[in-house]
Amino acid sequence: MNQIKLFVELTRLKKPIGFMLLFWPCAWGLTLAYNFSSNLKNYFFYLILFFLGSILMRSAGCIVNDILDKEFDAKVFRTKNRPIASGKISILLAIFYSVILCFLALIVLLNFNSFTIILALASMPLAFTYPLMKRFTYWPQLFLGITFNYGLILGWTTINGQIDIVPILFYIGAIFWTLGYDTIYGYQDIKDDEIIGLKSTSIRFKGNAKKFLFICYSFLLFFFLIGGYLMKFDNIYYILFIIPFVHLFLYQIKKFEINNPSKCLELFKSNNLLGLIILINILIVKNL
Repeated sequence: MNQIKLFVELTRLKKPIGFMLLFWPCAWGLTLAYNFSSNLKNYFFYLILFFLGSILMRSAGCIVNDILDKEFDAKVFRTKNRPIASGKISILLAIFYSVILCFLALIVLLNFNSFTIILALASMPLAFTYPLMKRFTYWPQLFLGITFNYGLILGWTTINGQIDIVPILFYIGAIFWTLGYDTIYGYQDIKDDEIIGLKSTSIRFKGNAKKFLFICYSFLLFFFLIGGYLMKFDNIYYILFIIPFVHLFLYQIKKFEINNPSKCLELFKSNNLLGLIILINILIVKNL
């Protein structure tokens, strides 16, 4: 029972925000590409596969992250009690868990078309080297955005079997979304990170944090609106985007406090709701 508890703690299964932020772009891409005049069974089948894949890959990613960051985690107040950093789980056992999770994720992946499988496998090196980026660059959040939103492309290719400009525009917009919300997240640990020499956009832009968030979220909206235009969406799509605008600019940015870790966590978690709002927006327009 204790090992199960440690496994849940290691994989952050009690903190669903991580795998939900991985899942939403997958759902967006799938919904953008799907023809809702056909059988809905395939839509929900793929949606479930993406959800399972998000849980499995995020869990494996957490383990790899904790292995690579073991020494750093031990020096940060928020992370010092993580199972690997505290020595409760050995590196060998953690690697075993990660391999099992990746194997299960591969079983899920094999249900997709060959092009989507190849694209997904091609992203693995980036997914597992992302934790190293904060040692070398102030832009680890950019690498996280590239990795975390890759599912948007996969959702599109699951249905269409090819890539074109539309999913790429939405993908770029989603990267800016991650740049924003993970910068907010980083302000929880900024003091410890500066002491131990880690880098992040939170540190890079700490003097202009709100301005940086404004730029990130502006680009998110710009690329999503251009993508909607190329999809020839009805005007209701643009009207409904007032809701994400209010959430991003009048809630997240306005309420953001650089020296308030609990507020930063609250705003970061609110992006789960934003992901759902955008999905509902796309669903409404696709079914008009």
